[in-house]
Amino acid sequence: MIELEGVPELVDPVMVAAFEGWNDAGDAASTAVAHLDREWKGEVFAALDAEDYYDFQVNRPTVFMEDGVRKITWPTTRLSVVRVGGEKPRDLVLVRGIEPSMRWRSFCNEILGFAHELGVELVVVLGALLGDTPHTRPVPVSGTTSDPDLARRMDLEETKYEGPTGIVGILQEACAHAGVPAVSLWAAVPHYVSQPPNPKATLALLNRLEDLIDVRIPLGELPEDARAWQVGVDQLAAEDSEVAEYVQTLEEARDTAELPEASGEAIAREFERYLRRRDGASGPPGGHATADGSDGTSYRREGPGGRTRPPRPPRPETDSEPDSDSGSDSGSDSGSDSDSGSDSGSGSDSGSDSGSGSDSGSDESSED
Repeated sequence: MIELEGVPELVDPVMVAAFEGWNDAGDAASTAVAHLDREWKGEVFAALDAEDYYDFQVNRPTVFMEDGVRKITWPTTRLSVVRVGGEKPRDLVLVRGIEPSMRWRSFCNEILGFAHELGVELVVVLGALLGDTPHTRPVPVSGTTSDPDLARRMDLEETKYEGPTGIVGILQEACAHAGVPAVSLWAAVPHYVSQPPNPKATLALLNRLEDLIDVRIPLGELPEDARAWQVGVDQLAAEDSEVAEYVQTLEEARDTAELPEASGEAIAREFERYLRRRDGASGPPGGHATADGSDGTSYRREGPGGRTRPPRPPRPETDSEPDSDSGSDSGSDSGSDSDSGSDSGSGSDSGSDSGSGSDSGSDESSED
């Protein structure tokens, strides 16, 4: 039974969801929702019963000590509410968890039950996939929906995808059948540097979400982290001539494909975002960074710890040509451990292939 005691009446609520695992390359999507929860001090009001949806041999619980007492954290999906102030206040219902191991239809019905009880007007599901996209360019973010009217109204792509899907695709279709407007935002993460974190992809998702729901999102240290991440990957790529050559090939393919899009419309979008942030008195230090994590300032900072050398990529002259769009054909699992409380040293708990760029499931961006 859904009990929502203690949850205030919400103003124009939008549900924003992300799930660790197959839909979350570089942990970009789940980190974006975690950022919203942290910046706006979200209050958890519900958690789904882990027994119903998770295989604990795949997503293991964790044990921790609190005041000398051993306690257990079970893998689950939690819902929290944040209130966004400003000239146009509205509330966000944040859904963050792990892709369930079973009973996906019941899982989605339970999420939709919360959405109905809270009066949610729009569901936005965030995802990230591995793609043939260079780390030196702005992160491609595609917005898709299965609702033709919503696609026209919000300038989104109408999904035509057919193939394997994850919980993001299932939840979006469940929303469509329930008559709840739903959108998926997908960020393409370079497959040759797939290990988390990827603050540049997280920043790109938040920028796109900001435009979609017309809410100004405090970015905190994300722009600086994105710059540091790119500097770190630049350094690693420069140490390997084959990687550097491959990156250059991806850059040329991307630039050629996007040349017609370097239009007044694209420039106007970035300029409007810049003006919105400049006019806000409470903006984060350092101003606004574009989706590529740069604002024209030269930064050199130690990158996030734990980064390893990118795997050696395939040579450019191999059988497939780099995809120049949103990365929808690149394919791979998320590369993240889908267990928020899993044994970090074990590769058996994630349920996803961490470094592969060949799984057909990555066509999700055109599906969701």
